[in-house]
Amino acid sequence: MSSTDNSANGAQRLCDALLESGVDTCFANPGTSEMHFVGALDARPRMRCILGLAEGVVTGAADGYGRMADRPAATLLHLGPGLANGLSNLHNARRARTPLVNVVGEHATDHLALDPPLASDIDSLAAPMSNWVRRAVPGGDVGHDAAEAVAAARDTPGIATLVLPADVAWSPAPGGPLPAAAPPAADAPAGDRLAAAARAIAAGPGTLLLLGGRALRAAPALLAQRLAAATGAGVLAETFNARIERGTGRAPIAKLPYPVALSTEVLPRYERIVLIGAERPVAFFAYPGKPGLLYPEGCEIVPLVDPGSEALPALEALAERLALGDVPAAAPAPEPPPDDAPLTPDIAAGLVARHLPEDAVVVDESVTSGRAFFAESMAGPRHDYLQLTGGSIGIGLPLSAGAAVACPGRRVVTLQADGSAMYSLQALWTQARERLDVTTVIFSNRSYAILKGEMANVGLENYGDAAARMMSLDDPALDWCALARGHGVEAARAATAGQLGDLLRQSFRQGGPFLIEACLG
Repeated sequence: MSSTDNSANGAQRLCDALLESGVDTCFANPGTSEMHFVGALDARPRMRCILGLAEGVVTGAADGYGRMADRPAATLLHLGPGLANGLSNLHNARRARTPLVNVVGEHATDHLALDPPLASDIDSLAAPMSNWVRRAVPGGDVGHDAAEAVAAARDTPGIATLVLPADVAWSPAPGGPLPAAAPPAADAPAGDRLAAAARAIAAGPGTLLLLGGRALRAAPALLAQRLAAATGAGVLAETFNARIERGTGRAPIAKLPYPVALSTEVLPRYERIVLIGAERPVAFFAYPGKPGLLYPEGCEIVPLVDPGSEALPALEALAERLALGDVPAAAPAPEPPPDDAPLTPDIAAGLVARHLPEDAVVVDESVTSGRAFFAESMAGPRHDYLQLTGGSIGIGLPLSAGAAVACPGRRVVTLQADGSAMYSLQALWTQARERLDVTTVIFSNRSYAILKGEMANVGLENYGDAAARMMSLDDPALDWCALARGHGVEAARAATAGQLGDLLRQSFRQGGPFLIEACLG
């Protein structure tokens, strides 16, 4: 506990309580109703304040920060419309189970009753993306509210949203000791789950260990791979994951394929699936004549570790019961292409994997173009790999900014589809203003390429100009170098393998953000 004086207003007490609970970074896009909170932040240099020029940048950056720091950042959003603008990336953060505290400004309590133009039902907007929602009230202790928000964000883990009316922010706050979020309780593996999982794994080749969440950190993933190696069981990661620790010396775990046709070829070989921080595997979308559940009828689902929970204690307990095998070596990357080879999606993704600096953070929103990266980087330098988790595109550039804030000294490398990058282009400005060490590779195919595949998946293979124009970005073509420079980010264009390799090396040698437009043939 620390103390504060009786002259503090609600905004100041809220800021002090966040700091007391370990939240020292705030991604913000404030408005009029949040000015007292801005004033409180200004007077507290321990709180790093980072401006995003759109609310989706703010929420996406807080997601990237939380994934890498393993503790929440705060956001500051302006009323219901500001929250609504940030909901898309809050959806991704919720699916990633990222710890995050939203502070959403609200009209003063008396003024809200007048139904001013910006009034809205903030609580209802926040609820679908939040695990915890509370509205601070006049006369209450907003410091206590803040401590509970941090605890809820950290312990679930997930999103906590605190609505801050302007009169609570500007009014005198209760004095006295500041509350701090209590430390999270340790996860203990349940005995009946351990016994069932041990039986399933010991049964051998008909069992799959499906990993997600914190099971994909280096130590638990390695234990899961060794358990599988000893028994002949299979091991896979979920298709979309918040963070995987990968590279030399770590478990070379493949992902369950995204296409339904491929995943339904993989899973029928298994009679049992042990869920370790993962959800049961379901298709991302419904397709005519294709299954929603990706595993076969009669396959036994054995839950061991709930999504969002620590996986290491359960896997260590299993290791005491079962034998451990040797981890297989990852396949080496293929030979590099000649320097004059024109860039294809696979060549570009492979070159990023080949040139990756040690201890990088990779953010992958390449959607279709970067699929070769995951396999080719498995035996490469150690790195953390962050994905689009909720399917709501537009997170790559903000996620990279937040990860870079959380990990100073580590290079962030972004694999970014051109179409989804346009959803949150303003994140480049934040990268430039904060001098963040981010290399962004734009896979410039000038189209929403994934939609072409989805048209075929639903049986629409022959279509005309009207549909084609909905998937094309080449009339006019986006000029990514001009767009980046306009936001203060150095940029260059590559059309061959040699040019892309040279630009990657150049970007890694210098500080600050750098964007490479990889022009795909």
